[in-house]
Amino acid sequence: MRFETFGINSFNEEMMQKRLPHPIYVKWQETIRKKDALDQNTADAIAHAMKEWAIEKGCTHYSHWFQPLNGLTAEKHEAFIDCKEGKPLICFSGKELIKGEPDASSFPSGGLRATFEARGYTYWDCSSYAFIRDKTLFIPTIFLSFNGESLDLKTPLLRSVAAISKEATALYNLLCEEKIEEVIPHVGLEQEYFLVDRDLFLKRRDLVLTGHTLFGSLPPKAQELESHYFGSIPQRVQSFMEEVDEELWKLGIYAKSEHNEVAPAQFEIAPIFCNVNVAVDQNQIIMEVLQKIALKHNLVCLLHEKPFKNINGSGKHNNWSLITDRGKNLLELPENFKEDQTFIVFLAAIIKAIDEHAELIRLGSSNVGNDYRLGGSEAPPSIVSMFLGKPLEDYLLDLVSGNKTKDHQIDKIKLDFLTEVPFDFADRNRTSPVAFTGNKIEFRMLGSSMNAATFNTYINTIVAHSLKEIRNELAPFKDRVSLKNATLDLCKTIIKKHQKVLFNGDGYSSKWIEEAKKRKLPNIKNFFEAINYLTLDKNEKIFIEQKVFSKAELSARKEVLLENHNKLQLIDIKTVLLCLYRDILPKLNREIKEIPDYDFRHEMFQETVKQLLEKAQQLEKLLENSDSDNQQELGNKIIIELLPLKEDIRKLYDKVEDKISDENLPFPTYMDYFFGLDS
Repeated sequence: MRFETFGINSFNEEMMQKRLPHPIYVKWQETIRKKDALDQNTADAIAHAMKEWAIEKGCTHYSHWFQPLNGLTAEKHEAFIDCKEGKPLICFSGKELIKGEPDASSFPSGGLRATFEARGYTYWDCSSYAFIRDKTLFIPTIFLSFNGESLDLKTPLLRSVAAISKEATALYNLLCEEKIEEVIPHVGLEQEYFLVDRDLFLKRRDLVLTGHTLFGSLPPKAQELESHYFGSIPQRVQSFMEEVDEELWKLGIYAKSEHNEVAPAQFEIAPIFCNVNVAVDQNQIIMEVLQKIALKHNLVCLLHEKPFKNINGSGKHNNWSLITDRGKNLLELPENFKEDQTFIVFLAAIIKAIDEHAELIRLGSSNVGNDYRLGGSEAPPSIVSMFLGKPLEDYLLDLVSGNKTKDHQIDKIKLDFLTEVPFDFADRNRTSPVAFTGNKIEFRMLGSSMNAATFNTYINTIVAHSLKEIRNELAPFKDRVSLKNATLDLCKTIIKKHQKVLFNGDGYSSKWIEEAKKRKLPNIKNFFEAINYLTLDKNEKIFIEQKVFSKAELSARKEVLLENHNKLQLIDIKTVLLCLYRDILPKLNREIKEIPDYDFRHEMFQETVKQLLEKAQQLEKLLENSDSDNQQELGNKIIIELLPLKEDIRKLYDKVEDKISDENLPFPTYMDYFFGLDS
């Protein structure tokens, strides 16, 4: 990679400065800063420059690129042509740049759009840069209904950014003499994924249809030796990673680190922090790039949270911080943090938000795939708690109790053969779902396949609400001395009330489950249960108050989440039956015919086939009676009746898989996928 090629496929600020007339560039900057709409002349000028740049780079089409409620990205390609007096004309107007019209009734809407109500509109998000991929100019946009309701994930995210910027700026300016104009959440998203050989991928219906295995047992060696983590990257994967890096580099995305993850065939890529709106867009691009380039290397990139049972699944760590327009990180741990009230009050606001709205953190991290991962001893537990590190937590608790805290000295590791190396301020806790790590909050629960927009929308909103309540409490104090005293008292009150959410111990321990119950922390078992908390009165109130969602939008999103849960679960269940009838039972019956009667496996396989058929018939009968327009009722039936049968079928097969001869294995085994990349 050469430095001069960085961002060459992104119509970024540097490119705008180079390609736009200076007055137009200045107007675009003012539009971003003031959050105003572009006037027609400015839009036309930007559109013309964007079109010329794209055509020079070989583009023939443009597309409004948006993020509908299915969590994916969508694109409708339009050619740079029009017709005038019967002749073709190359053109791209400001109107076409700013506004598009995809069919709104064909995307999930949760009832906001009926089938016959087709109009929906995409509008350019000019704070996120257009980019080129595959000879197409992609323009990041929001997606709204004819009536102006949000039909996407980006619009609420932008609203939540505005909300937290307003509240954080107001509180900061109340507390500090130095004044600022805005505070923007910044995020770094670490993306985990699996790679498998494409030929092997196509030999399993479950992988093709659902993205994860619905059958399969572990080989004698998987991740027990912990040899894959940070190990030498296989050459085939290294070639793939190099091409991914080059593509992202040209798109202006900093891929900072990449490495082998804990599970065999699992890897991670992490970009550099940037503002949350751009970070979410870039993460969507990264996932698309990973999947497309994998195919060029005859690989398949699996983004499902749990492609293989009983080994570590994949998450997406969401590292979140607040940065002022002067570049100050409000979550940067000051050396004299005990004296820095601004840091303490913002940290207290976050603790308050996490305790009061833990259900939203759980929901924002949840999907069907992540239900296989959360709560296992490989990922954060489903109980939301916060890790601060012992020195910081001790200080806050002593602040409440009135005890005098000891000064924390940063010692040094003394090694004879190296210079002295300073200790970090505190250790890290990988079992904690929410962890302060010195200059950011690391939210570790998010699923690898998920669009991070929703999670960050929730975080921004709950913290904005918390900041507003704190500011309202402190607003009556006019002079600096009384304000300082009131701030300290308020922080004590907040920590005392919400200290139950602070936990520095082992989140995997069964003792923590009991302890969390005593603390009355919610323990939400699965995605389906979490969905109902979206429209809880206290949550609905803050979303509406912060102008992030309307009541109708919240109701629609709940319906979309329920439908998504139910559809994905039913796809899994139907795929189990398909694999059973087309792959497993024929091969087991063939195995029975080929092994002698005295072989102990003969009776075992016969009994397994009998039980599999019984369970399958029960499951089919329940499926026949599963048509329901009431998504809540259907979800309950899936959780209570269908999923246990699905798991019973899996257990029956997995128990005998390692006793089937190679010739009669119904599909490739885990061993094939785990070690197929090393050759």
